[in-house]
Amino acid sequence: MKRPTFSRRDVLQGSTALAASSVFASVASAAPPASAVTPQLIEAAKKEGKVVFYTSIDLPVAERLAKTFEARYPGIAVRVERTGAERVFQRIGQEYASRIHAVDVVNSSDAAHFIVWKREGILEPYVPEDVAKYYPAEHKDPDGTFATYRAWVCVIGYNTNMVKAEDAPKSYADLLDPKWTSKIVKAHPSYSGTIMTATYQMSRDLGWEFFEKLAKQKVMQVQSSADPPKKLSLGERSVMADGNEYNMFVEKEKGSPVEIVYATEGSPLIVGPNALFKNAPNPNAARLFQSFCFSPEAQQLSIDVGGLRSVHPQGKEKAGRKPFKEIKTMKDDPAAVEKMSEQIKARYSKLFGV
Repeated sequence: MKRPTFSRRDVLQGSTALAASSVFASVASAAPPASAVTPQLIEAAKKEGKVVFYTSIDLPVAERLAKTFEARYPGIAVRVERTGAERVFQRIGQEYASRIHAVDVVNSSDAAHFIVWKREGILEPYVPEDVAKYYPAEHKDPDGTFATYRAWVCVIGYNTNMVKAEDAPKSYADLLDPKWTSKIVKAHPSYSGTIMTATYQMSRDLGWEFFEKLAKQKVMQVQSSADPPKKLSLGERSVMADGNEYNMFVEKEKGSPVEIVYATEGSPLIVGPNALFKNAPNPNAARLFQSFCFSPEAQQLSIDVGGLRSVHPQGKEKAGRKPFKEIKTMKDDPAAVEKMSEQIKARYSKLFGV
């Protein structure tokens, strides 16, 4: 059997495939029939006793999802392995190249990863009932290997103890004001799939001149897109140039002095699919966990606890949050990412010195 080895080039080729297929849609569907959660599946999963979940979801949210699953299905433990999306991709590539099959289910904020894994033939087609019944075509692979578990936008934010609402930035252009020098925190596209996608969209819509000027603002550079909201909450910086909307929801709703800003130019839109692997060490527990992730219960948990957006029609937006339909978003273009991703990483690192 050919040993899969994955590189960023694979991701870029996957991005091209994403563009060619309008992210999820294709001409013909070869998806298997919808799979129900049956007593037989539950029993088989309990015999395996565990499921291993590699994810780029913020750790507290992933662990809450795991605990909820464990409470629903006693006797099945979920091992959460959380890191940035690009690290998740690299880890799986290294493991599979060494014939190590440790992961059961994966979630990544870089949708191109799933195209690469699918092309390599290592994803297991599996369609949970909720995906088959309720998910729009643009959010599920026509061959049944993955579907959008979560969606969100990348946002600006500020610490309300350090910045007055009337003085806060309203746009990306506002971040270039000299008054924000040494006060901004930002995540890195080489670590975070969210920020890779966002950096492309912003460089396209705002121009590299924006990043050239932003780099002169003495920005605090962090890794994950989950990090800027935390730095903001702690008061280590007063403004963030990018970060996950869902982390901002979590911080704000627990009483942290933070506020979200949806840039007037538009906010980058990100989707994070789920998939399971053919060589999953716990295949039945993997199927059960995958079905659970797309259930109304888990999707509502992601909304309420994780601050995420759901494409499940039964998901209800939480009061106090800006309705998704009211947010101006930027448009993703995977084909352009394929052409420019290496350039983006190199140019970004040169500008910010990291």
